[in-house]
Amino acid sequence: MTIKKLVTRSMRKNIKMYYLYFFSMIFSISLYFIFATLQNDRTIMNMANDSTLFSTAFQVAGLLLIFITIVFTMYATSIFIRRRSQEIGLYQLIGLSKAWVARVLILEHTILALGALLIGMIVGALLSRLFLLLFMNLIGLEAMVGLTLSCQAVIQTIAVFTCLIAVTSLQIILTVYRRTLIQLFKANNQNDYFVKRPTILSSILGIAGLSLIGFGYYVSTLIVEHADLLMFLMLVVLASTILGTYLVFHTTISWILNVFRKKKNGNLGLYNSLSVAPLMHRMKGHANSLTLITVLSAATITMISLSYSLYYSTEKDVRLAMPFDFAVENMQEEAAIISSRLEEEQIGFEHYQLEAMRFNGTWVEQDSSVDNRHRRFMLFSAEQMDQAGLDVQIPQDGEAIYYNTRAIIEGMDTSFPKKVQFASKHQANSLTVSKFRLENVMNYRFYGEQLLVSNETFEKMRESILEDEHKELLIFDVFHLLDTEKSDMASNIFLRNVDSDLYITDFYSTYEGSRQTFGILIFIAGILGFVFILSTGSILYFKQMTEAEQEKNHYRTLRQLGFRVNDIMKGIIRKQLFVYLIPLGIGLIHAAFALNVGSVLMAASMITPIIISMAAYIVIYLTFAVFTIQYYKSIVTNAL
Repeated sequence: MTIKKLVTRSMRKNIKMYYLYFFSMIFSISLYFIFATLQNDRTIMNMANDSTLFSTAFQVAGLLLIFITIVFTMYATSIFIRRRSQEIGLYQLIGLSKAWVARVLILEHTILALGALLIGMIVGALLSRLFLLLFMNLIGLEAMVGLTLSCQAVIQTIAVFTCLIAVTSLQIILTVYRRTLIQLFKANNQNDYFVKRPTILSSILGIAGLSLIGFGYYVSTLIVEHADLLMFLMLVVLASTILGTYLVFHTTISWILNVFRKKKNGNLGLYNSLSVAPLMHRMKGHANSLTLITVLSAATITMISLSYSLYYSTEKDVRLAMPFDFAVENMQEEAAIISSRLEEEQIGFEHYQLEAMRFNGTWVEQDSSVDNRHRRFMLFSAEQMDQAGLDVQIPQDGEAIYYNTRAIIEGMDTSFPKKVQFASKHQANSLTVSKFRLENVMNYRFYGEQLLVSNETFEKMRESILEDEHKELLIFDVFHLLDTEKSDMASNIFLRNVDSDLYITDFYSTYEGSRQTFGILIFIAGILGFVFILSTGSILYFKQMTEAEQEKNHYRTLRQLGFRVNDIMKGIIRKQLFVYLIPLGIGLIHAAFALNVGSVLMAASMITPIIISMAAYIVIYLTFAVFTIQYYKSIVTNAL
């Protein structure tokens, strides 16, 4: 038999093993080709030239995409080589050289990879324009998009996957040359049998795994309060949770299942024998891969949820930081010109003038160890803000409400009441700040801590604060746009009539800038998230395929004893729910604590985008469980 016929026959025989692997490669190649096409698109290249952040984000995402794809492909290749170990051993047993065997396997793998490359690039070329339109929509750009094939993207994709084939070919050569005949024939029988440890040691290690995860969760809640130790605390959280997760899979679950078996006096029954027993025996051997899957799942969910939350709440966050569409300080002439130009363009708006005062003061903390440094404060009248259209609470006389959208990010203590002390002509030289609001009453561009008081308190403080304490009386001209469809035109009018050196911006420009930034972030996170979930789900699926093949004789015996397929499948389904849901559940909890830390980045609620992101991930992830159960069913059905 020629090598060509042998390779063709082998691929046809192993088509059931290869179909998901082949699909995964096609999917990975398609995503990378789409990504490479976008990188070389003229519109995106112009944006990259204008923004260092944009260019860096695409480059880092491209490298991560390559790394994830290579790791996944190498892992999948190792599983398939292990499954074909006996076939490789037979080739050597009949006298074929290791070089010949390696050449056949490499040729087979190359044909598969080239087929996936060709199909993947065709699919990627068809979908690239759709992804470009999606990207443009995310960042709010309008441009004509045509169907063009990027030669640079083709070359880039071929180069990357040529390196991938080279790496996996080297992996095949090392595997074939390093393994002996005995190792090859026993490869599929190397089950990770349960090793009974002393009860005390097992319980200690089992509890240690849960304790380490709990400790990591606890430390994560301290990150916000100790922002100066951010990197150190993050490393502690990562080390603790990853090590704890590993111990949970390596020892804790097996120990719990062993305790369950002892309570049953070893009488597990059919369903538990097909679910609990295999998990108890194999969990130790699966600890590495399940830990990797859990950590990747947590990272994927966190990355997608956080980026989607940032994008989803962009408008709310910007509006909380900039309650007015336009605002200028002591610029009455410019405000008059802006009003005139808006009227000329027939853009509906509301214009108000607000009195304010900027002065030096000091936060008086109860904790004497806190550095009570001098700060600049801006004082506003609640009645005037209410007339200007803001929904604000009027404080009691002699009290104030503190407004700051960045207080949590900056690590400020938000427990109130507190006092603000200032130099005064009268005996009263402090103001009680009774409440805190995670929003602004004036656009964030203006310097000073924002305090809102009643009009009566405002008048009293304006008279009492000493002139030599850098007291400034301010007039703010603020605008609300009524015709929001013309916000871009109004924004251009505003920016043309204010001094650019003052770095004054408006709501629309800030919103569009944030939308573009977070649009890039969610687009990249979405592509990487797809690759992550594809990798984790496929790795788990491939491992379960291997176990199904190894347990085929057990199912044959059960069928010969008279057990029906449905009876056996009930136990198998229970096992698969354990295998898939345990990493998913732990990953979701890890992600929930990570997102709790990330919630300080925004003032708006994250609940809705987090629920949507997690639900989408769970549905895609559990699809692999359905494929696994179907594969097991075919194994059990054909066991006789």
